[in-house]
Amino acid sequence: MLDIYHFSYGWITPVLAYFMSVTGCLLGLQCAARGRNAVEGRVSWLVGAAIAIGGTGIWVMHFIAMLGFSIRGAEIRFDIPLTLFSALTAMVVVGIGLFMVNKPQPTLRSLLAGGTITGLGVGTMHYTGMYAMKSTATVSYDAKIVALSMVIAVVASIVALWFTLRVKGFLATVGAAIIMGVAVCGMHYTGMAAMHAHSDHHAAPPAGSGAMDLLAPLIGVSSIVTMLVLISVSLTEIENEEALPRMWLTSRRGPRSRPQRDVAPVPPMPPHPYVEHHTEELVYDGVGAWPRRVVD
Repeated sequence: MLDIYHFSYGWITPVLAYFMSVTGCLLGLQCAARGRNAVEGRVSWLVGAAIAIGGTGIWVMHFIAMLGFSIRGAEIRFDIPLTLFSALTAMVVVGIGLFMVNKPQPTLRSLLAGGTITGLGVGTMHYTGMYAMKSTATVSYDAKIVALSMVIAVVASIVALWFTLRVKGFLATVGAAIIMGVAVCGMHYTGMAAMHAHSDHHAAPPAGSGAMDLLAPLIGVSSIVTMLVLISVSLTEIENEEALPRMWLTSRRGPRSRPQRDVAPVPPMPPHPYVEHHTEELVYDGVGAWPRRVVD
């Protein structure tokens, strides 16, 4: 069995990978918050969130970590089409999850279904990216650890989608992005721990591009664009930030309407009786005469 190194450049690659994961998730949460209650442009905001979380928060993090990956005595190259396909996979599955849960009346069922689809898709992205790695060594995986990494991906996806529904305020969004970054990195390194490499003396030199030739330019451009977009999005206002959608168990169950009580009709008021007003005065017909009363 050959020795595998995940930190060939020390702590630079894992720290940078985690930072970019947090940055991508932060941008994605910001976009999701703006699309949550947007009157116009909801689809655009959610697509932006899918690209940020799936592209930068997950895919860029994955391949920054792969820059520090090496196998002693083996050459490593990357298949370009498969590598790009893994990036597209990450963005598409995150987008599916976002559109499943970000609706006027989100449900627990849609959250669990969307999180499961997204998590399985993220796991597929990870192992597609690993399959895109070609080496002169023979690579195998521990099935139990692979299953554990998929469970972590599903749970992390459910939590991430829940964050896109419930988190508001910049500090809370940063905290959620930090948690999401831990989950994404945890899933990646758990999946990498399942990997074993064995020497293959008859293996032909692998075809593809070197890590620095392919990944470094893609990661550099993606990182710069993500930072610029994050700054731009952070300067925009969120419409109806206080109005968070309420989550129900299923879509069939809506808000319970209060039973209306039968109220007896109020009888009309009787007409006011007409009251005549009279004035009275005493009149004297002459000196020493008795007064008499005159009514008008």
